[in-house]
Amino acid sequence: MEIGSAKPSLAERALLPHHLIDVATLDVPYTAGDYCRDGRAALERIAARGALPIVTGGTGLYLRALTDGLFDGPQRDEALRARLQTAHEQRENNWLHRILKKLDPVSAERIHANDAPKLIRAIEVCLTTHRPFSLILEREGKDPLTGFRLLRIGLNPPRAALYERLNARCAQMFSDGLVEETRGLLARYGRVKALDALGYRQALAVIDGTMSEAEAVAAAQQGHRNYSKRQLTWFRREPAVHWIEDFGNTATSFATAAALIQAQRITD
Repeated sequence: MEIGSAKPSLAERALLPHHLIDVATLDVPYTAGDYCRDGRAALERIAARGALPIVTGGTGLYLRALTDGLFDGPQRDEALRARLQTAHEQRENNWLHRILKKLDPVSAERIHANDAPKLIRAIEVCLTTHRPFSLILEREGKDPLTGFRLLRIGLNPPRAALYERLNARCAQMFSDGLVEETRGLLARYGRVKALDALGYRQALAVIDGTMSEAEAVAAAQQGHRNYSKRQLTWFRREPAVHWIEDFGNTATSFATAAALIQAQRITD
């Protein structure tokens, strides 16, 4: 998944070491728990060299898994997950959320009604343990990251500029061959869940003939704009985030980040 994941280029990766790239294949589930374990191992290796680990990205759940840990829940029930996913696709909107609300109102309050993966996992835990997901989280606790002091820096560029860049990025992905890449992945792996990711989902629609490429680009652009809104909502709830009001690529933002890091080191 080179194009649709906006993976750093080989030239970018040559500038400094990158970690956790190309560690999974599309046909094997890679969970937040897997990321937590692999990410913490990478942090330890980086720190052992005397270097500063920098964790980047926009997936809040995975960052929270890395820093706060995850509870030791039941194993995945793939048959149950498949049934829930099929029902989700065949029934009206918010069906999963209504089911979770009956099983565990506390978790339903915390999970967005459109977040199907989290809803399915919460319902799965409720049904396999016969206990509310929220109760298990509260009683069994988590395993927070130790040995590191966290400095959280968030980027908050002007909304209009952000949307302009997102729109251009989506269009460029299709120009760079996203449909062809998706066709190759489809031939190799079949219709795996990974191909439901933003961009790939719309590229599949082009392959299936249900969207023109122009329609797919517009749909992907809208999806990325919506996702960016959810990202900001998530990270604004995170504690002690130092916000930089641009894309993080200006002299001012470099200086701000460097000052924050230096201040953190002084207080260590």
